[in-house]
Amino acid sequence: MADYDYLLANVSEDIADRLSLITREFPLALNYGCHTARLSHDLLELDQIDHIISTDGLEVLVEQAPDMRVIADEELFPFKNESFDLIVSALSLQLVNDLPGTLLQLRRGLKPDGAFLAAVLGGESLAELRHVFLLAEEELYGGASPRVAPFADVRDFGHLLQRAGFALPVTDRDLIRVRYPSAMQLMNELRAMGAGNVLSNRLKVSRSKALFERVNQLYQDLYADDDGRIYASFEIIYLMGWAPHPDQQKPLRPGSGQVNLRDVFEN
Repeated sequence: MADYDYLLANVSEDIADRLSLITREFPLALNYGCHTARLSHDLLELDQIDHIISTDGLEVLVEQAPDMRVIADEELFPFKNESFDLIVSALSLQLVNDLPGTLLQLRRGLKPDGAFLAAVLGGESLAELRHVFLLAEEELYGGASPRVAPFADVRDFGHLLQRAGFALPVTDRDLIRVRYPSAMQLMNELRAMGAGNVLSNRLKVSRSKALFERVNQLYQDLYADDDGRIYASFEIIYLMGWAPHPDQQKPLRPGSGQVNLRDVFEN
């Protein structure tokens, strides 16, 4: 599985870089939904973090984690409130069924003024694959079924952070384009990463070999570079928030600004 963890490697490095810019220590951190624990290894290289607990629902994944390990369902937070100085999650939270409830549990798991930083797949992920499946199924069967799980957009995640009670919530996005020899190779690697179709309302009957051959051809026709390799887009949305604390900065009241924008911009 590690051979296909290029997305997790990219995101883990980015999360570690972001944390390194925060001038404070996080003695005890939690990696929630650790996958292959790449992020846990990266974070332990930071001087800010003393210990990290890695959790996942699969024992085979938790076994790869350094330091402390717990087998746990991502939607059933097994820790006491106010246990952690930092909670991180890389490419796991988009798979939970009750994301608002999970975020609320994570916020409660933070000590006051503790930090939360996560990366999730956004709504523009695999847009090319969704498009060619739609075209191929319409062409061959006169209708299409869901083939890629729906993702929320960056504004949705910002609202969810606020709803869960995080202070100073911030979201931003990055778009990663990965190239593959073919659409079939892309789908094989998605399965190897554990990112196969998780929709419960997809068609239960198997589609013919002709569908995947047509998808492969359409992908090649529409989304191939000059060298013949196809590309797939992955939107990564980063979420950050803090457990409330009385000493945190407060946003200014609307209308309290001291600078008139007319004085800043030229006429």
